[in-house]
Amino acid sequence: MASKKREIQLQAVINNQSLWDEMMQNKGLTVIDVYQAWCGPCKAMQTLFRKLKNELNEDELLHFAVNGTIVAKIQGANAPLVNQKILTLVDEERKIAAGEMVRPQYHEIVFVDSDSEDTGELSHETVDQIYTIVIIKPDAVAARKVQEIKEKIIKAGFVIEAEDKKPLTEEQVKHFYSKIVDQPDFEDFVSFMTRNLSYILVVSQGKEKQSSWDESEVNSETESKEPWDDQQEMAKSSRMKERKSLQQYLEIQQISQFCDVEENITNTKFIDVLIPDFKKIRGVKFEKILALLRPALFNERTEDVLNKIQDEGFKILLQRQIVLSEEEAKTLCKEYENKDYFGNVIESMTSGPSLALVLVRENGLAYWKQLIGPSSVEEAKEYIPESLCAQFAIEGLPINQLYGSDSLEAAEREIQYFFPPQHTVALIKPHVTQEQREDIMKVIKDTGFDITQMKEILLTEEEAEKIYFKIKRKAFYKDVLGVLAEGTSLVMILTKWNAVSDWRRLMGPTDPEEARLLSPDSIRAQFGENILKNAVHGPSDMEEAMKTISSMFEDFVPENLEEN
Repeated sequence: MASKKREIQLQAVINNQSLWDEMMQNKGLTVIDVYQAWCGPCKAMQTLFRKLKNELNEDELLHFAVNGTIVAKIQGANAPLVNQKILTLVDEERKIAAGEMVRPQYHEIVFVDSDSEDTGELSHETVDQIYTIVIIKPDAVAARKVQEIKEKIIKAGFVIEAEDKKPLTEEQVKHFYSKIVDQPDFEDFVSFMTRNLSYILVVSQGKEKQSSWDESEVNSETESKEPWDDQQEMAKSSRMKERKSLQQYLEIQQISQFCDVEENITNTKFIDVLIPDFKKIRGVKFEKILALLRPALFNERTEDVLNKIQDEGFKILLQRQIVLSEEEAKTLCKEYENKDYFGNVIESMTSGPSLALVLVRENGLAYWKQLIGPSSVEEAKEYIPESLCAQFAIEGLPINQLYGSDSLEAAEREIQYFFPPQHTVALIKPHVTQEQREDIMKVIKDTGFDITQMKEILLTEEEAEKIYFKIKRKAFYKDVLGVLAEGTSLVMILTKWNAVSDWRRLMGPTDPEEARLLSPDSIRAQFGENILKNAVHGPSDMEEAMKTISSMFEDFVPENLEEN
């Protein structure tokens, strides 16, 4: 007669302080399962725990308890992540027991109520989240592949939590590419990556996509299945999720050759090396929109409106006065074309200059729509008197005197139309330190420039002439060459509406001493040493800029250039 196999007790139930204190005396790893009895995915975790208990056979080192120092926390019924975390910690316990490693000093993990309001960095720190870092390579950036790659990533249901375009530092390259540091050509690779622009994306799984995967893992029949059925379903779901990894998706889309990908990152410190302060900026979506003050409002209350816009958290990136043609006015006032007063509206819109603005703010599109209110003054005064439409109504004009883009796609088109991009060249000279370079590039980005192309180069006499051809016959030109010969320079194409004059204004006067008096916030005032080592250089006009670009960046093809 066969003996009945003894049932293994999987979990100890902890429901009072005495049992908790006793559990804390266990040697090895204790897995604490805090769950809701009504939650199907939570119940399914017991199958995973039973499987690990049987397969690992580590009764002295591995314990499961329902409801010690807590060494790791995972939020949600994420079976693959729980499985990997336990395997890693059990391996640590084996090494500790064998004397191969000292037990780590674990930081206290605080549990935060998921229903409570976000309390800042603490709540982010205590939740295991999985991220993927994508580095779009310099060749792909130069070939203008970034937007295509981003659109495909978003279309697949992934979320871009943070992004940045910049040359990587040597430390960042060695950090991200640590697996290939022993390759013989790695130093050449570091040089390439630090001298050219890369585009960094931090990506997470979209909530809808993750939710659907969670639901496929455990369904309403979970309780009626045998344990091995659950394990098979769990393994199947894990494989499904693996197939949906970003790396494999990029391969399917035939764009993986443009990217280097690091997946399954739960430690944000790894990300912070590439994007500092990631925890503060993740998920923040800054949106650019076009706004317009119609002629009557622009003529009467411009300063009040601009102050209000800035008080509401918008940054004004660009602004220009423009007299609209009749066709342009009709396009912007299309929503009123069936109104009796449409003719009067068009007459007013073309009567004088309007003020066009490019505004940027977190969730800028929706916020601007809410701020300005309805298109009708009558409706605004009756229902939303606090709106800008009501506050800045002009007597005798029935429509909202402020315009805003209807969608982000429309905003992009309108900004391109009213603020056509222009290119210029920026040179950062050799005497500028690496830290100062980074500071200057931040200033450039913060003032609305896009760094479109970049190269680090030692400017020989032949190369320098491509940039300084206007002064090559001047007596001081040899001194300029001497400064440029001291090390490598950083040469960039900057893109922005009115780029040439805006870059010259941002640089400041040629002599840093004069710059500190007349333009103390300029780049030369902050980073220049003397009239030769004045940190930066740029063309004086559009013709010079385009000639320099064609000489220094032979493969660059300008897009949507401003003609005037």
